[in-house]
Amino acid sequence: MAEPASTLAAGSVGTVETRYLDLPEPVRLDCGRELHPIRVAYETYGALSPRRDNVILVCHALSGDAHAAGFAKAPPDEGTRDGFAAEDRDGTARKGLGWWDGMIGPGKAFDTDRFFVVSTNLLGGCRGTTGPSSIDPATGRPYGPDFPVITVADMVRTERAFLAALGIERLAAVAGGSLGGMQAFEWAILFPDQVDAVVSIASTHALHPQGVAWNAIARDAIMRDPAWQGGRYHGTGRMPDAGMGVARMVGHITYLSAVALSDKFGRRLQFADDIRYTITDAEFQVESYLRHQAASFVKRFDANTYLYTSRALTYFDLARQYGEGSLEKALEGVCARTLLIAFSSDWLYPPSASTQIADALGALGKPAELHVIEAPYGHDCFLLEEARQTPIIRRFLGQHCLAETGAAGRAGR
Repeated sequence: MAEPASTLAAGSVGTVETRYLDLPEPVRLDCGRELHPIRVAYETYGALSPRRDNVILVCHALSGDAHAAGFAKAPPDEGTRDGFAAEDRDGTARKGLGWWDGMIGPGKAFDTDRFFVVSTNLLGGCRGTTGPSSIDPATGRPYGPDFPVITVADMVRTERAFLAALGIERLAAVAGGSLGGMQAFEWAILFPDQVDAVVSIASTHALHPQGVAWNAIARDAIMRDPAWQGGRYHGTGRMPDAGMGVARMVGHITYLSAVALSDKFGRRLQFADDIRYTITDAEFQVESYLRHQAASFVKRFDANTYLYTSRALTYFDLARQYGEGSLEKALEGVCARTLLIAFSSDWLYPPSASTQIADALGALGKPAELHVIEAPYGHDCFLLEEARQTPIIRRFLGQHCLAETGAAGRAGR
């Protein structure tokens, strides 16, 4: 629950502490197994209305966690918002900023003066929710590779069970970027009568083959590291940091565009005015940046969680799962109003994917709104272009509330 912090800039939810909830029942998974116990890490921002009808579920991307907004009460050494600086009004630097802080808070895209925003760490995670690094009650040791293979639908079923335990039966919206947008669509398909609106940003109905290929390279980098030890590295004193580092480097390249890399780094050298004729040093700034990102990431993320989550988003394919190959058929049961935001330079989750979703929903006569924002930063735009997304989302959610109010008024006549 967020606590006010008077020294923070306007629009902040303040200082936040992550909480935990143990699900009372097992969750049935697509692989055929049941998983129990499951602990879910979560945070909430804003106030729940008496009718419990103002809830927005925010879903994170591959490397995110439950800490989406505000400042962590106990900041970790490495956070999910790497590379972003934040200060109090007096200029004091603050650590532990939530990964979507620019979007969640009073007056922001997900306005906590109006909405009760919930963020969880997804199933399979390593930031408080049960995953491969959690203890297997059958052995007393970390699950490792014995953790069941999971899907995006399994993540959503876990979120549904978690919200039910909180007494929340309906969502005003489900929102997320990248893998978070995938979860939003799973919600709209699996629980169509429980979701009023979907906000899917820089996402897709199925990862394109090039994305599948890059994900495969990242996973192979981890599994080819001898320290991975078949996934049973916990307690051995050896962690697959080298493989994880390479996986993170690959990920960062896919998240950025060629223009963004050129503008940010060019061919500038890091330590000297000319090359030093070495094959081991990071001579170029872009090389140094990638090594820094790798070193930071391995301090906060579990290698097996990376493998399981990467596999889940690779499996994700709405047409295959629900439409016998047809995206339009897969979306037939969706009742939620849909907002799609894509970015012109995002080649990993390209605008064409969002256009396909919008076209399929339009052909079905279902309300869908698509915005393609011209921006140079690639897939990372969904984290960087918060100011340009905010008015679009606020308008969409405002129209949604007006539509709901109008429907309620007509029903009362």
